[in-house]
Amino acid sequence: MDHLDEISVEELQDALNNVEGNKPTQRLLAAIAYKNGVTQTELAEWHDTGRRTIYSWLMRLDTDEPLEQAISDAHRSGRKRKLSESQQEEFEQTVHEPPEEAGIDAPAWTPALVQELLEETYGVEYSYPSCRRLLKEAGLSYQKPRRTAAEADEDDQEAFRDEIKKSERRWTPQ
Repeated sequence: MDHLDEISVEELQDALNNVEGNKPTQRLLAAIAYKNGVTQTELAEWHDTGRRTIYSWLMRLDTDEPLEQAISDAHRSGRKRKLSESQQEEFEQTVHEPPEEAGIDAPAWTPALVQELLEETYGVEYSYPSCRRLLKEAGLSYQKPRRTAAEADEDDQEAFRDEIKKSERRWTPQ
């Protein structure tokens, strides 16, 4: 055992009691098993990962950092948003109003309409799934049109069919 010589099983167990999250817990459990004689190859099989990953987990703990820091990943900020905060707020206010208010002839917001609005208004391109995510983040939920009874008046049925054609994918405030 050439890893974790400086750390006792008790220290690892204490850290395990104080840790939150799946990955840090998994790393500590692997380290405890390793200290108890389980090989890196066996650990890789147990955790359904590569032997190199187990090696990396064990090497992370061979530092002067506190265990809680060594087992946790650093924060990853991700990609910068295309809309500024003020643009995001303006967008959210816009989609909380009917599309007619924004000069769009449609009964409800759809990802395609949002895509068009974002490109025309802010000059940014979003994918269809990202437009759905933006609508959800704005507090809107997906609504499917409800069917009416077959016995309904023929004029009502025709109006209903027209409404379905206009708003197949409808996003409305929750």
